[in-house]
Amino acid sequence: MIATRVGEIRRTTGETNVSVELTLDGSGTANIATGIGFLDHLLTAFARHSRCDLSIACEGDLNVDDHHTVEDVALALGQALDQALGDRHGITRFGHAMVPLDEALSRVAIDLSGRPFADVQLGLRRELLGTLSTENVTHLLQSFALAARLTLHVDVLKGDNDHHRAESAIKATAVALRQAVSSSGFDDVPSTKGVL
Repeated sequence: MIATRVGEIRRTTGETNVSVELTLDGSGTANIATGIGFLDHLLTAFARHSRCDLSIACEGDLNVDDHHTVEDVALALGQALDQALGDRHGITRFGHAMVPLDEALSRVAIDLSGRPFADVQLGLRRELLGTLSTENVTHLLQSFALAARLTLHVDVLKGDNDHHRAESAIKATAVALRQAVSSSGFDDVPSTKGVL
């Protein structure tokens, strides 16, 4: 049986002030306030479909642009996940998902390996989604994976609408993560090395 898994991270820099509270075994509730509407939308969907309870507050230098806020939120979220996983004892470790959103379809594979790597292919064409730069959707996923010490592959296979493409990628990541963090039913670390 996996114990209660919670991560709490405070990250303060000259560019942002971020707090993240993550409960892995939640119901999908979200309280997100980053100052970037579309980022809030994506993170709310992430919480809902991963079934994590997630609270994020960020005050960032949005007068400069959205980059520092996205990056620091992603890093803090990844660190909170890493903290909540502890030694990764008893987890399934691997997760994958195919998630459609209307005409868009995303494929995600996750390995909670302890080895940070991210290959993210979203194929977004617009410059902005609301006030969020589309390049920062990719950066969000990459930074999250690196800070969480996980391997992440994200491919948007098709879709005409960039809102749908981005959202399906986040939802697929959430569904795959929910699978990977779930209990394996075994009382060990799922690695031949004995550590992750």
